[in-house]
Amino acid sequence: MNADRRGFLQGASSTLGALALRSLFGGDDGKRPPLAARAKNVIWLHMEGAPPTLDMFDRKPTLDRLHLQKCPDSFLQKERFAFIKGHPLLLGHQHGWIRGALGTEVCELFPHLAQQLGQCTLVRSMVTDQFNHAPAEHLLFAGAPRPGRPSFGAWASHGLGSENRDLPAFVVLLSGNLPSAGKALWASGFLPSVHQGVEFRAAGEPVLYLQDPAGYDRARRERALRAGVDLDAEALAAHGDPETAARIAQAELAFRMQLSVPEATDLASEPAEVHALYGTTPGQRSLANNCLLARRLVERGVRFVQLHDSGWDIHGTSPGDDLMTQFPAKAAQLDRPLAALLVDLQRRGLLDETLVVWGGEFGRTPMNEARDGSRFLGRDHHPHCFSMLLAGGGTKRGAVVGATDELGHRVTETPIHVHDLQATVLCLLGHDHEKLTYRFQGRDFRLTDVFGKVRRELMA
Repeated sequence: MNADRRGFLQGASSTLGALALRSLFGGDDGKRPPLAARAKNVIWLHMEGAPPTLDMFDRKPTLDRLHLQKCPDSFLQKERFAFIKGHPLLLGHQHGWIRGALGTEVCELFPHLAQQLGQCTLVRSMVTDQFNHAPAEHLLFAGAPRPGRPSFGAWASHGLGSENRDLPAFVVLLSGNLPSAGKALWASGFLPSVHQGVEFRAAGEPVLYLQDPAGYDRARRERALRAGVDLDAEALAAHGDPETAARIAQAELAFRMQLSVPEATDLASEPAEVHALYGTTPGQRSLANNCLLARRLVERGVRFVQLHDSGWDIHGTSPGDDLMTQFPAKAAQLDRPLAALLVDLQRRGLLDETLVVWGGEFGRTPMNEARDGSRFLGRDHHPHCFSMLLAGGGTKRGAVVGATDELGHRVTETPIHVHDLQATVLCLLGHDHEKLTYRFQGRDFRLTDVFGKVRRELMA
């Protein structure tokens, strides 16, 4: 290739690369949402397996009084359980309660979080359509109970673009195992692949191949990048394939991430006081480290940070899987970091513009599962009611929304479906959930499918 042709292609690739990035991300400063946005960023903490929120935020004295008595027959009529067989016994709370901020009762295993409820909206009346993990997670994060649809973070990236041209718009952090629905929970689906979540690893390089190979300096790496972009630019000009534009944008972003990601993920640079606040240990894979990293990422303009923490599927099938051992262990891992995240965002002036969402994919039954006659205490899957926490980003502070019956079996006041939650979060980000669409295979798709309504009860 002669010098004139190379110079032309390099100029063209830079122009086309910039245009590709701008068309996919809305330019370096992101897209302006059509509605007045209350939140710029989202941190979504997903407790994979579904925590027993009945035992965390929804005290039921009647359930305690009827502990180990047969549940009402009405609970079993036309009901499907994942594992419960026969006529189960009611299961009272196994831990005490304390008064949190604004007088809200909280399980005694969460003393730090209890003091931060004044910053939160506690929703006690969430409902879903699915009672198995993977379908419920797909429904929560992608709007349908089966894989293939774009995830929530991908929709946010598509609708809002990136605030920081050197970091992904959508980042995923894991503590523990993959969720039941796997990496589909941060997939781009039929959206351009540039919108899929980028998983940051807890050990070693945060993202694979950040370091140049041995014998490769940065200048040589850039020349290799430009050669690839030259070829992609020709293909883009000839065919206009959006995936080619995505490949150009991804290659250029990856090159810039070699410098930006190590700085953003350097938890050791935080002062000792911050590590004490979160209870973090740099270099360790933990929910605490991921909560601190999430704050650092939104501080640097990452739009959507999705944390997955496994170990919450507490059925009571063994000594390490019951409300007396596993639940307190998970509570200890969650309590300080989640409270610290809210404190840290507030004192840095970030909570007003950062929406924090905490919860699982469904609830747990008010009955003891007793699978195969197990003598350990645990709860089965329950789609009819569960609790979630929202904080910041235009939500109410110190509010409790919704209620359940005296045994925690069904919602009695203000049911909020997961589609309603999706519509409300998009509204807080400045998007009408019915209008944020993408045409695929001849029809317009949206995150909420054909459901959902914005719930003003959750908004300040």
